[in-house]
Order: sequence, then structure tokens, then C-alpha cells
Amino acid sequence: MVLCVLALLPATWTRVAAADRLRSTATAPAADVAVVFGAGLWRGRPTPYLARRLEAAAELYRTGRVRAVLVTGDNSRVEYDEPDAMRTYLKGQGVPDARIVSDYAGFDTWDSCVRARRIFDVKRAVLVSQSFHIHRAVALCGAAGIDAYGVGVDDQHDATWYYGGVREVFAAGKAALDAAFQPDPHFLGPKEPGISRILAASPH
Repeated sequence: MVLCVLALLPATWTRVAAADRLRSTATAPAADVAVVFGAGLWRGRPTPYLARRLEAAAELYRTGRVRAVLVTGDNSRVEYDEPDAMRTYLKGQGVPDARIVSDYAGFDTWDSCVRARRIFDVKRAVLVSQSFHIHRAVALCGAAGIDAYGVGVDDQHDATWYYGGVREVFAAGKAALDAAFQPDPHFLGPKEPGISRILAASPH
């Protein structure tokens, strides 16, 4: 019983950390940036889960709740480029290319959050992911120094959905360690001015 309680503590932490920061696309607070986390490609195009995230981000942009969209994902090999596929999909949803910024080294949620803050200078953001992941994303971005709110996109509760929910129990353990020890992401590099340029060009 003690082991079960300890195993569930990190997942409980992510839930508590995000409890008052979850919104819908209609009720999300105004923020400079929407951050969309990668969720895989199929034949070079976003998977249905990722497509839903991107559609929610496009809605946030169209309704004026955000002024820029940061797409963060995996481009660790030439033939696999999540951010460019995400950018293409967003443009198809009516988001101008000039309002999209790509992070090619968002290899996991912690890396994406730390890079958003330290490389892209994101201070306040609406995060977009599926509802089984959004608690962890909000908790980690908060730990990375971002004033983060989350939009949890609903989806069909299929095998992938339930797998994602189970995976979160284990991923929360790593998340708690990341928040506690604050490791550097796999890649840092120089600051990227893309978000700052968009915001400077479109002040409130």
C-alpha cells in the first residue's frame, strides 16, 4: 500500500499544480503565445491527436487569445520533422506563417518547457495538449518559470487515449524529478528572437 501511494504521489502533484489553470479554447486567458506539444507524425503529417491540438491552437489565434504559436517537437533526424509538419498544418488552419515559431529540439515535455522559457523568452502562455497530458505540461512549464494555463483537447477514448492515460502515471515520476532537479534540456543553444519579434510587431 505504501508503495502504491508513493507511486501515485507525482501524478497527484501534476493534478494539484494544474488544478486551477485548465481552461477551454473559449475561456483561456489572453496570453502572448500558445505552445503546442508534438504528438507524432504519420507519413509526414500530424497524427489525429496532434491535428486536434493544432486546431485548438488555431482557434486560440483566430479568436485573438494569443498572438503567436510556438510549435515544439522532435526533429532529431532528417526524415522526421514534427515542427515543420505542425507549421504546415497550422497554415492550413489559417494561422499566418509569420505568427508561427518552431522549436526543433522539444524532445520531451520538460525540454519544451525549459526551451520555451530560456530560448524563446516565453513568460506567459496557453499550453495545448490532450487532457491526459495537459496537467503534466502545465506543472512542468510552471516549474520552468512560465505563467502557464492549459487547454486539454478532448478526443475519442480509444486505445491510444487509454494508453496515454496509463503512461502519464509513469511519466509523472520523471516530471517530478525534472521539476525538483531542474536539468538542462538535451540542447540549449542561443536565444531565438522569433516570439519577441512577433510580439513587438503586434503590441496590444
